Amino acid sequence: MTLYPNHALRALALHTQKLDTANGNEPAPSLDSVYETVAKLGAVQIDTLQMVHRAHYLAIWSRHGNYPISIFDDLFSKERKLFEDWFHAACYIPIHEYRYQMPRQRKIRERGHNWYAQWIDDPGNREMVTAVIERIRAEGGLRVSDFEHPKRERSSWWDWKPAKVALEYAYAYGELMIDRREKFQRVYNLTGRVLPEHVDTSEPTAAERDRHWVEFGAQALGVGLHRNPGDYSWMKITSSRPIVAELIKTGALVEISGETVTGPQTLVIHRDNLPLLEKAASGEIRPQRTTFLNPWDSFWWAQDRDEAIFGFQHVIELYVPPPKRIYGYYLMPILHKDRLVGRLDPKMERKTGLLRLRNLHLEPGVAPDEELVDDVAAALRDFMKFHKAKDLSIETSNPAEFGEKLGRAI
Repeated sequence: MTLYPNHALRALALHTQKLDTANGNEPAPSLDSVYETVAKLGAVQIDTLQMVHRAHYLAIWSRHGNYPISIFDDLFSKERKLFEDWFHAACYIPIHEYRYQMPRQRKIRERGHNWYAQWIDDPGNREMVTAVIERIRAEGGLRVSDFEHPKRERSSWWDWKPAKVALEYAYAYGELMIDRREKFQRVYNLTGRVLPEHVDTSEPTAAERDRHWVEFGAQALGVGLHRNPGDYSWMKITSSRPIVAELIKTGALVEISGETVTGPQTLVIHRDNLPLLEKAASGEIRPQRTTFLNPWDSFWWAQDRDEAIFGFQHVIELYVPPPKRIYGYYLMPILHKDRLVGRLDPKMERKTGLLRLRNLHLEPGVAPDEELVDDVAAALRDFMKFHKAKDLSIETSNPAEFGEKLGRAI
């Protein structure tokens, strides 16, 4: 069995995630190019934090550079090419993937979801679901806050907390969809008003959906550990393991030998990616991009792969108590060509136009040479344009030399 070098594994993983194009050579941001990126990734994760732009906007910036975020919003709320639902987590997903949400919707509708089954057993809750749907039918798309009536008793149907559960239940089983966001609040509407008529709604079985998701995960990740194709859609390893084995048996997935950080290891790759792996091994695919990756980027959806192939441990320290944090709160790893070389912790001060790098770190053994400083500085200038930042402050840098050089380059 051919042993593929580590540089080829890294190049393929970055290529299939659209993270290898040289800065300045990426496709011009447009409705079509941004949609093509989301379709290639399969989904982009939504997060509520706004230390800088939200995670789904950042995922596109990492691959396209500075772009008007209205492009992404229009793909969702005007073009109806994206919809909001569950994939790896809460995500924006290409609309043609809608049918694969239907088995989960059916399970909830048929009371196969334990929590919702208990909740909907209450007759008052069933009536509440009917009431919120009928109000949306009569008035159009509504937010949770539209059901809040502070002067009424806490037991009122329009108390915002139970109304939110009713809306989420109707959304979970497919009666409602997210029409748009207003100040990042969900606007719920009837599925028939949101879902385009051309969308295929032939429902797959749960087994067909799982196979589709595992196979897509393998394609999108490029190469990884046996668990990784299932990780991409957050499938339990006990569920994904037999599907991976089946897909290997049928030839849809192929086992290869790859040079990981700890030595040769058997990895899994989609058969369609084999020609790309050969190109990566020959140097025809050579990552050239320098960018920053948000904590929930799809690149991280392969558990343990960052350590095995890149020798880098991605951590989301905002979940860690402050005294135990090593690198910072909102960590964005720094990708430089085919290496993950450091981390930065940005916060945008929107009132003053100041972008603060509260922490800046290089990985052990990474030297702040001229090429690295210049490339990171170029990416940071573009990041500042993306956020309309007027000034930059680097508060802490490890090593200090890196922050000093970067500040001068900016």
